[in-house]
Amino acid sequence: MADHKQLPELLKSPAVQLPSKSELTQISDDLRLKCSEAEIDAFHEHFKGTLKAYQRVNEIAEPQLPVKYPRTPGHKETKDSSWYWRCDIKGVDTGKLAGKTIGIKDNVAVAGVPMMNGNKHLEGYTPEFDATVITRILDAGGRILGKTTCEDLCLSGSSWTASTGPVPNPYCATRSAGGSSSGSASLVARREIDMAIGGDQGGSIRIPSSWCGTVGHKPTFGLVPYTGAVPIEMTVDHLGPITRTVEDCALFLEVLAGYDNGTDPRQHPGIVVPPYSSLLSKGVSGKRVGILIEGFDGVDGDVSTCVREAAYRLQEAGAVVEEVSVPLHADGLDIWTPVCFEGAYNMMIQGNGNGQNWKGHYCLSMQEALARGYNLRPQDFSMPCKLLAVFSEYMSRNYQNKFYAKAQNLTRLLTQAYDQALRKFDVLVMPTLPFTASVLPTSETSLSETIRLTFGMIKNTAPFDSTGHPALSINAGRIDGLPVGMMFVGRHFDDVTVLQMAYAFEQIRDKSA
Repeated sequence: MADHKQLPELLKSPAVQLPSKSELTQISDDLRLKCSEAEIDAFHEHFKGTLKAYQRVNEIAEPQLPVKYPRTPGHKETKDSSWYWRCDIKGVDTGKLAGKTIGIKDNVAVAGVPMMNGNKHLEGYTPEFDATVITRILDAGGRILGKTTCEDLCLSGSSWTASTGPVPNPYCATRSAGGSSSGSASLVARREIDMAIGGDQGGSIRIPSSWCGTVGHKPTFGLVPYTGAVPIEMTVDHLGPITRTVEDCALFLEVLAGYDNGTDPRQHPGIVVPPYSSLLSKGVSGKRVGILIEGFDGVDGDVSTCVREAAYRLQEAGAVVEEVSVPLHADGLDIWTPVCFEGAYNMMIQGNGNGQNWKGHYCLSMQEALARGYNLRPQDFSMPCKLLAVFSEYMSRNYQNKFYAKAQNLTRLLTQAYDQALRKFDVLVMPTLPFTASVLPTSETSLSETIRLTFGMIKNTAPFDSTGHPALSINAGRIDGLPVGMMFVGRHFDDVTVLQMAYAFEQIRDKSA
């Protein structure tokens, strides 16, 4: 037999093509570096060695996220726009979620099930891995019935941008279900499923929960791992539960929360996950509720009245309810805007869904699929995504990251302002959204009005994505048959108090219904 040790190294296809000297010169000219001919020669020679490292990186097998339970691909849903893909994946027979049916927002990877993230560029992509929250759901006995529709790249607070079509509000078909977790909230509200995963960067769990009348909780930043979900911007990405009841919300959070062994750099190894569901009944007697004055600015009068009256009803549970002012809240949306707009452009579009400069697990197949789609048909972006790309590229070319950086610095001031108020109050309360569900745009709606309908509702939700405080929306009542959301905001990692307050209100509300 041949001695393989004596054979010469076989020619391999290069992972990265060696650039020509003329290509390096062109790059130098584009970047205005004025590299000399001698420098270009030296760089070219040096790159021969550098690319050996890239070749070796390409050859080493990378760690994979686990896939623990069998599944079949299922089928694309064409009759119900709230679903993107139907499947049936069962976990263990016992556990906290045994008997619960669950929908997964389609920005979260489920192995073997096609994934679109509401976006034409990902059509045809099927991940080979499970997001961490998927494994936790199945380990707890949950049953996944499908992928729920979400907005195009999750960049909309309304529910009309998904490439598979608009998602109507369950209470009025001409109005928005809210976005970007549109399908998740709609299906829970319609009792098609018990629970759903939502994602939240500017309010995308709480917006559809407000307009569909569900309970939607954006956990403390870093409490629930984001591993295996398509990011928008690393510093505002959250995953969390959407349910019909606070008890189910607390139970679901118990399953989703906790440290993910370093795959998500937003998490601290010392995260403690309390038994949220068993702590709900401790009550809120003596707890202090701060009605955030600035949270009612610019809110429709009937919505303002509904939420204010609902908040004061917590006195029936023994809570102390008073008004509080946090003036910087009025600037919260402005502070969030450069971070989410420019950050999303750099990470999700320019960075092909992964970006750079963070430790953790990078989903390479997802990145490659996005890159192929973006390069092949950039014109297929939805109008809000085009708006973000054009504006953020302009800011990058002309202001070189200045306002993104300053907004991140100002986020610390905003965080401190809320923390100061939360030293006196256990929770802050305000309307989740300034108005009830808006109409879905039609072909006759102007572009300016369509943009307003897409982003015009996030003044109270977006600031808490920047600061990372836990924030929950619960139905406070209805106006003309449409749900009105009330939002509780708490201290970092004190999600249990937020849930307790929502549970106390739910008991009062439902007793008098």
